[in-house]
Amino acid sequence: MTGNGAPSYILFSIAGTTYAVPSGDVRHMEMVEQVTPVPNASEYLEGVVFSRGQIVPVLNLRARFGFEKAPHDLRTRLLVVQSGDRLVGLVVDSAREFVRIPDEAVQPPSNAIVGLSANYIQGVATLQDRLVLVLDVAHVLDTSAFHGEAAAEKRVQDARPSVSGPGTQV
Repeated sequence: MTGNGAPSYILFSIAGTTYAVPSGDVRHMEMVEQVTPVPNASEYLEGVVFSRGQIVPVLNLRARFGFEKAPHDLRTRLLVVQSGDRLVGLVVDSAREFVRIPDEAVQPPSNAIVGLSANYIQGVATLQDRLVLVLDVAHVLDTSAFHGEAAAEKRVQDARPSVSGPGTQV
């Protein structure tokens, strides 16, 4: 079912769902060791790690995708991916498969998938009896959509009239 010329992917799981990233985007994979927290960071930015001589920011994909964070265990992996000149570590529940997925096996995401999650998904592939969501690494690493949402929410809050009670100054 998979041809020799088919693109290769690294498969990983988050919250019981299988995802794929093009293997060309993955620099290396390792167990999650000590992550150093960064003050005032977004919930999905877990911190930074020292990996192969470089300081790498670490995104928790569970939090990035809106799932509850889970404690790291022996199966938790750090996928260090590169998009352009950015090197970022992605914390995933588990990762250990390398597969080839023919282009014709990847379908565009359904119109039913709306919102930010649709931006992350490049396509949906069927491998034997399971569905695999193929991620667009550049969109996963693009946090400007989140910053834009936060800025928009702040503008809405700032525009609301303040409620003041007796004795308060406005």
